[in-house]
Amino acid sequence: MARVSAKRQITLPIGLCTIAAIQIGDEIESYVDRQGVISIVKKSVGAAKGLLQDIPVHERLTDEESLHSALNT
Repeated sequence: MARVSAKRQITLPIGLCTIAAIQIGDEIESYVDRQGVISIVKKSVGAAKGLLQDIPVHERLTDEESLHSALNT
């Protein structure tokens, strides 16, 4: 069982790293849900590539216009 160090660091068990294909030096992201469950995800280069390619663009908005549009919905 892993323990949290004084620096709030956690050592991942080698078995979990093997399953998740996490190697020394890999970058990870961590997330906490509303129930307090922590998820650790290995970052992958190009994982989001093309994610937004099918979203239609009807007009160009400035950052400020986009912000106001998002806040008014």
